[in-house]
Amino acid sequence: MTISYKDRVAIVTGAGGGLGRAYALELAKRGAKVVVNDLGGSRDGTGHSDAALKVVEEIKSAGGEAMSNGGSVTEYEQMVEMVAKAKETWGGVHILINNAGILRDKSFAKMDMTDWKLVIDVHLNGSANCTKAVWDTMREQAYGRILMTASSTGLYGNFGQANYGAAKLGLAGFTKTLALEGAKYNVRVNTLAPVAGTRMTEDLGMPDMLFNALSPENVAPMALYLVSEDAPTNMICGAGAGAYHAAYVTLTPGVALPADDRTPEGIAAAWDQIIDRTGEIVPQSGGEQSQIVMAALTKIGGLGA
Repeated sequence: MTISYKDRVAIVTGAGGGLGRAYALELAKRGAKVVVNDLGGSRDGTGHSDAALKVVEEIKSAGGEAMSNGGSVTEYEQMVEMVAKAKETWGGVHILINNAGILRDKSFAKMDMTDWKLVIDVHLNGSANCTKAVWDTMREQAYGRILMTASSTGLYGNFGQANYGAAKLGLAGFTKTLALEGAKYNVRVNTLAPVAGTRMTEDLGMPDMLFNALSPENVAPMALYLVSEDAPTNMICGAGAGAYHAAYVTLTPGVALPADDRTPEGIAAAWDQIIDRTGEIVPQSGGEQSQIVMAALTKIGGLGA
């Protein structure tokens, strides 16, 4: 069955190029009315351009509907205005893809805290600003699909990207709580960790063949599925070069130690049991960790210890 976005209004941030542009074009092609948001700056967050206008022109020339927005995701009031304009024009907002981002890469030893704060502000706080701006609307209309953009750096680390990685894993955590809070309002929230050859990654020294294989168009199918009507929720997925996968935050069964063994030495002695992944689970909320702790302690009669 063809997945359609007819009668849906979508906002894509950072949509003036790269991944965001690919998402916006495909959403519009499938019937969505699209707000193309892009401050238009360089990848370090400085400067401005008319990138969003060019994408809107592409969409309109193909017969779609779109409007540009040059607001900064770091300015909450500008995001509120963007949402209000979309609602005024098209009656609602059903999809939000938080894609806007910048890079300020340096090893942590050489990183200025200004670079730390700016990257956190754009990626993490920026996504929160956009999401907060649409949240009440999505709850009231009992429909919303939100996608956060994480990264393998956030999930697994990458040298020289402490600021970026902290922001990106923060977004995965943000997703998990919003998925719980939005569930009864039919608001589904997911995280995507894309691997793509874009302006953000063009100077990493990739061979041309690899860079071309990692086109944004190969990531777009996963992004669009995760904001579709039948999308899952509370997922962390990855996409790149036509390969698609899921990532999970898991919990091992661990071990409950008697009171006398609750020492650093006791932890050292039990380490192999603690990290044994046999029987690990994927908790669906933070409360499940507490439940597992209580169950383990009950087994050894340790609740009163």
